[in-house]
Amino acid sequence: VTNFCAVFFPCRRHRCPHLPTRPYEKSEKPCVLSEYMEQYPLYPITLPRGSFKPKEAYKMAQIPMEGTSTTKRDYIAYGVLPQKLKPPEKHVKSDESMDLTSTYKQDYNSYPSSQVPPCIPCVTRHIPSAKMDTRTTYEDDYVLWNEPKTELIRPNNRFHPSKEKFDHRTIVQDNYLYRGPVATQSCKPLNLVQKSKAAFENITSYRVNYVPYPMEKRYVHKYEKYKVNEVPFDDLTTHKVSYKGLAGHPAKLAKPYQPELLHDLPFSSTTEFQEKYQAWPWTPVFTKQPDVYLPPLEKMDLHTTTQIHYKHPNGKPAKMCRSLAQLKESTEPFNSSSVMKGDYKPWLCKRLKPITHAPALTFSAKPMDCLTTFQTHYVPHPLTVTKSCKPGWSGPKHHTLLDAKTIYTTSYTPKSIVRCLASYKDPPGYIFEGTDADGHNLYLPASKSESLQGGH
Repeated sequence: VTNFCAVFFPCRRHRCPHLPTRPYEKSEKPCVLSEYMEQYPLYPITLPRGSFKPKEAYKMAQIPMEGTSTTKRDYIAYGVLPQKLKPPEKHVKSDESMDLTSTYKQDYNSYPSSQVPPCIPCVTRHIPSAKMDTRTTYEDDYVLWNEPKTELIRPNNRFHPSKEKFDHRTIVQDNYLYRGPVATQSCKPLNLVQKSKAAFENITSYRVNYVPYPMEKRYVHKYEKYKVNEVPFDDLTTHKVSYKGLAGHPAKLAKPYQPELLHDLPFSSTTEFQEKYQAWPWTPVFTKQPDVYLPPLEKMDLHTTTQIHYKHPNGKPAKMCRSLAQLKESTEPFNSSSVMKGDYKPWLCKRLKPITHAPALTFSAKPMDCLTTFQTHYVPHPLTVTKSCKPGWSGPKHHTLLDAKTIYTTSYTPKSIVRCLASYKDPPGYIFEGTDADGHNLYLPASKSESLQGGH
């Protein structure tokens, strides 16, 4: 038997979705082989390069700082005098006595009241002498018919209770008789354990083996005292030191040129779903045609059972038995006066004017200037130009232009994009050999397959 090698096409875009199907492998991880993991291995991590930032100490200004501020200069404290309080007037008690009479006691005096006779006219009712007919409309209209009584349709009850005396005994009392107690034998095993008379030893293996040892003194960590750094703080940043606004050209695009990939092979418009899942032949749905409606030839009888059986035999409308009350109209005029109108008459009152005091505040004749305390005291001052405390740059000035070349543009040269062989249905230059246990398709190069067949 000659040995042959099978070719497998892994790709970073075409991953293997199959899980292993061998019975002796118990791993559930999918196949993670890809072209990217094989061709681009991990490189050792390199440390970053050192900083070229020049060291320069901060130079403090020798001019002393002025201790006055804008608030101390503008907001001047004024002398505030204490507020003068007016002493309250002393209360002087009057010798006059208080008049406890009220307006109600003076104006509303009591009058002798007498009972007023009623002014309602007498109503005479007319009582008719005719005898009242006490029959109702229901008794006149709804008259019983002379019809024979209808016979019942229920069947004859053929059940006749027995004449024998009932003994009041049940089936349980007749069949299940009490036989008396039954002597059963106990199946419980005998307790053959003998209790020892010796005293119980309370010594355990824990007490014998685990002896308490004396505890050592706890270690207390001593903290070091904080020492203030004597070196002054450098407030210079990388942005202040490095970026000095040098003239330079705009950066060029460092992306390598990638030509467009043009395939000579036409794109296949068919998919695996279209090839395997074909449409089934469609059969028309059977529909039943409705029958033609034919109207009946007979005429419909619109009479109901109530219209046929329940008829009014010589019915007449009911007469009203109530007599009309005859009222007599009085010729005397109506007296509209009352006790309230006679006793409580309206008085002639005048409206009181409000009591207004003379104004104690005197207004000045000069016009108001409409200026506030803020506008008079807080006058804007001219701005003071502050001097910059930023130290000057004493380092070297580079007039060389920035090199636009990087490691990416020099090392990573553009390469032509090759189409992955796994995207073909049948890869060109290879012959299908078979599938393995994991579900991978195995292909052989055409040159090796011909040499193997010649060797056989």
